[in-house]
Amino acid sequence: MSFDVDNIRKDFPILQREVNGYPLVYLDNAATSQKPQAVIDAIVAYYSHYNANIHRGVHTLSQEATDAYEQARQKIQQHFHIGKPEEVIFTSGTTHGINLVANGFASLLKTGDELLVSAMEHHSNIVPWQMLCEKTGATLKVIPMNLSGELEMDVFNTLLTEKTKLVFVNHVSNALGTINPVEEIIQKAHAFGAAVLVDGAQSCAHIRPDLTAWDVDFFVTSAHKMCGPTGVGMLYGKKEWLNLLPPYQGGGEMIKEVSFEKTTYAELPHKFEAGTPNIAGGIAFGAAIDYLSKIGFEEIARYENELLDYASKQLLSIEGLKIYGTAENKTSVISFNIDGIHPYDIGTIVDKLGIAVRTGHHCAQPIMDYFKIPGTVRASFAFYNTREEVDRLVAAVKRAKNMLS
Repeated sequence: MSFDVDNIRKDFPILQREVNGYPLVYLDNAATSQKPQAVIDAIVAYYSHYNANIHRGVHTLSQEATDAYEQARQKIQQHFHIGKPEEVIFTSGTTHGINLVANGFASLLKTGDELLVSAMEHHSNIVPWQMLCEKTGATLKVIPMNLSGELEMDVFNTLLTEKTKLVFVNHVSNALGTINPVEEIIQKAHAFGAAVLVDGAQSCAHIRPDLTAWDVDFFVTSAHKMCGPTGVGMLYGKKEWLNLLPPYQGGGEMIKEVSFEKTTYAELPHKFEAGTPNIAGGIAFGAAIDYLSKIGFEEIARYENELLDYASKQLLSIEGLKIYGTAENKTSVISFNIDGIHPYDIGTIVDKLGIAVRTGHHCAQPIMDYFKIPGTVRASFAFYNTREEVDRLVAAVKRAKNMLS
């Protein structure tokens, strides 16, 4: 499939609408991406033609739904280069996956153990580990970053000790767009016997990770940021780790046998998938992977990098505008402020012109505290955005500056 942004845009119904009388310019892709018709159709097809509960019925609809759901698991396995399908756990999203792992480690840690987390994490990859430390007496230490928004790897090297049990880092920062050196982090952490969890929520729409090559212990992501539906995601865990961790929730589906005296748990992956799952969401997750794969991740990365370069140059032409996050390796995210103007005010004005950006701390308050700012305006681009939309953003920001200065 040759990359043609005009044809690609036709796949996304929402891009045809207007906001406040202007054609929509959607630049909030780091919060959630828009959905192509193929993904919408997959959800409609499930509810219209074979809606049934899975894994439990002998009737035709149940078998068809089960087959479609498990085929989606296999698509995820193949896409992320995961060794075994049972190492793919369906979750409600990235946050669910992180909490599942944190809950499991509550019985494996003790006072004196140390956990390392990067300074540029989303709150979802900070708070669960703080809660885990409160339960176990373990200590949370922070890998610092520099003014460019890059991790200080020399400090990371000094933080790693025999006491380090877990390391947590995002593949891509949602607030800055930085691509972190996860393969190096995994290799160095493993040298000290520590396990590594990578938060891939922000990377998977731009980059196709090879989890086998990485040798990562846990990886989490959400479907909704890679053109899939909300309410579904996946946790990858090495089989030996998943067998070691206790179940996160109890209920139907995750059991082998139940009596009032004792319950035995099901084998992977069902051990961690209690209750009726988001069946339509899981199937549509697979459809989203099919759609993105058809376009091609190399083409997506090439096009988005061009957009990032163009948008960065155009925005920096505005006097007083500063971009936060200038790492050498980054994805198509631009966080910026204009001297003397609150980011919320800029976001409100550009919305009136039909342009959707995100303002605030982006669930990354420690980053904002590091830069001593209340938040930023964040424009995050996808492969269906255009240079013309960048031009509209720049014109709108200029207008906002003139109004607010």
